[in-house]
Amino acid sequence: MDYQFPQDFWWGSASSAPQTEGESLNFGKSATVWDRWFEEAPTRFHRQIGPAHTSTFYQHWREDIALLKQLRHNTFRTSIAWSRLIPDGRGAVNPEAVTFYNQIIDEMLRQGITPFINLFHFDMPMTMQQAGGWESRDVVEAYAEYAQTCFRLFGDRVKHWFTFNEPIVPVEGGYLYDFHYPNVVDFQRAATVAWHTMLAHALAVRRFREGGYGGEIGIILNLTPSYPRSTHPADEKAARIADLFFNRSFLDPALLGRYPAELVALLKEHQQLPVCQPGDEALLAAGRVDLLGVNYYQPRRVKCRDSLINPHSPFMPEWFFDHYAMPGRKMNPYRGWEIYEKGIYDILSALRENYGNPRCFISENGMGVEDEQRFARDGRIEDDYRIEFVRDHLIWLHRALQEGSRCLGYHMWTFIDNWSWSNAYKNRYGFVQLDLDSQQRRVKKSGEWFARVASENGFTLAEK
Repeated sequence: MDYQFPQDFWWGSASSAPQTEGESLNFGKSATVWDRWFEEAPTRFHRQIGPAHTSTFYQHWREDIALLKQLRHNTFRTSIAWSRLIPDGRGAVNPEAVTFYNQIIDEMLRQGITPFINLFHFDMPMTMQQAGGWESRDVVEAYAEYAQTCFRLFGDRVKHWFTFNEPIVPVEGGYLYDFHYPNVVDFQRAATVAWHTMLAHALAVRRFREGGYGGEIGIILNLTPSYPRSTHPADEKAARIADLFFNRSFLDPALLGRYPAELVALLKEHQQLPVCQPGDEALLAAGRVDLLGVNYYQPRRVKCRDSLINPHSPFMPEWFFDHYAMPGRKMNPYRGWEIYEKGIYDILSALRENYGNPRCFISENGMGVEDEQRFARDGRIEDDYRIEFVRDHLIWLHRALQEGSRCLGYHMWTFIDNWSWSNAYKNRYGFVQLDLDSQQRRVKKSGEWFARVASENGFTLAEK
């Protein structure tokens, strides 16, 4: 069967400044929370590889953009590093950063690749974290100033902006589950961080529109469908509450300009609501996006709790559900994630049915594999597993399009093997192999396959 995609479909991949640029403390750039955390606790990073050792995009940007062209990308997402552009968080702009980002943008355009630029990818400048991070209203305002600076400097050429990538991750990692700095476990503070993040988003949206820069502005959310164990009412309630916490807490404000009433009522009942100020509600309502990026990796399967809550434990979303390991599920054993291709269809269907079918695209989807070098043949990584993963997700994406979804494209995570937070290079995700010692790049089999798909705007089921 042939799977053809719409004309002008976006074929590309996604990356981020902190995971690819390198030079984390050079060329005028200041430290982020990652630099500080690595300094304080290097043992929490895989093989003690920190944020300075990424994919050296700062030096190899011209070569890497040429590889994007070779992979037949017509679009590519990366981010601007706040700590590189404005090292103090507020105030003076770093001219070396301006030169660097201008070069990247201009070269992408020269190669016929449309830049998608994200403003924040987990990389809070340490100066801003010391000022309170997302718990601080002053930092919210500083972020809006930074966003406006980006629009002013680059908005004549960049027409697809995104305020945040996966804004729930710093909430979960830094303030709930202890896998990101500042390693806080406190739901009340987490709720404040989430609230202020969406206010920062809305402020950036307002300044973008007031500035008349042209183009569009959106947000990128990791949407993880919540599936109940069964049709029992208790299981279905558990799934609905999980969805409120992990999806609708950002999706509803981004698309509808308001929070779900059920979530507000639940947090109020447990005295976990953040502090709101006059004007916040109107600001949030004005932050509805033009374009939604959807990151999809795995489903969330839940069931009702089998045990009573420890009344002395910290308040957590898991007070309301247990995770469910469905028998027979297909797994990526290297990442520990379930592979469920139909989830991408379910997300797009839910957006069409419940949110007015917004303009959107798949902004991340990918498969990380450990010790990928063992699949090398004649120097090339033969990653048929990645080809199968992408192909099977595209089949379900195609079905959603046939049913009327306004999904405009598909971006893979990621272009080149990159540094991944505390996991460093443990799992490889790229279309392009990176040799860490030599920094040599070589296209994997999946990259060659993706280039054909993009060139032909589709594929046949039999093709690999």
